[in-house]
Amino acid sequence: MERTLFYTIPEQADGQRLEQFLRLQGYSRQNMIELKKHKNGALLNGAPVFMTHIVHSGDQLQIRIVDETSSEKILPVELPLDILYEDEDLLVVNKPAGMPTHPSMNNYDNTLANALAWYFTQQGQTFIFRCSNRLDRDTSGLTVIAKHYLAAGILSTMATRKEIVREYLAIVRGMVTPSEGTICAPLGRKAGSIIERTVDYDHGEPAITHYRVLSYNNGHSLVALQLETGRTHQIRIHLKHLGYPLIGDYLYNPDTEHISRQALHCHHIAFCHPITGELMEFTAPLPEDMAAVISES
Repeated sequence: MERTLFYTIPEQADGQRLEQFLRLQGYSRQNMIELKKHKNGALLNGAPVFMTHIVHSGDQLQIRIVDETSSEKILPVELPLDILYEDEDLLVVNKPAGMPTHPSMNNYDNTLANALAWYFTQQGQTFIFRCSNRLDRDTSGLTVIAKHYLAAGILSTMATRKEIVREYLAIVRGMVTPSEGTICAPLGRKAGSIIERTVDYDHGEPAITHYRVLSYNNGHSLVALQLETGRTHQIRIHLKHLGYPLIGDYLYNPDTEHISRQALHCHHIAFCHPITGELMEFTAPLPEDMAAVISES
């Protein structure tokens, strides 16, 4: 994978060190270390320069981002892949339920990472899996994949600063009351389990979820949720704490009368493009298994 970026040094950056200018563009210290590994990682007016070099207004800067090797432990496997958007810096994928995001001991060749490794291999490109928002295996919907280390680093910073807006859709049994609100309940590991989480007011990490009911039909509520924090299983635990657990959730509410997986879908995502700054917005419709639950009569 190779990506070349071009910058014209503006007046306000005149006299800065190159590393200062790049930091203002979102480059991390680790990103600049990666650039130093390549002879022509940074060219100013066509000549290689060190990060301490002083730049001047009107200078032409060329940055070359290179990934020479692929993730060794990710086996390329031909799997269904629903790509909603792709450019030189990122992809937006609509992940199906039942597909893990990345390989693990029991999921070596059936993950989103495997599918993307195949996709890039077929194009003759290297591939390192850099997913900005990992979804649980049985959660469907939108996820953003960075194509190179700079995009990945900037997206990570944006997530930390809460500059990536995600909206989820969930289905619960019953009429949710109140119909909208905010759940503030710290989360921690459940004693005796390495997987489960629980509300823990003494030792848990802060967790905040905003919700509103969109509709009620067939004895179930369709709920929209936005995360202010991103704790493991946050929506699943918070809705259970509210008294309305997700249907189909094998860990926290094995109510599988209408659906065989947790009824949770990442429906909408909005963020500024990590390289161009352009506002990006994507929507993935409710999958068929969830739509069937609230459309039954």
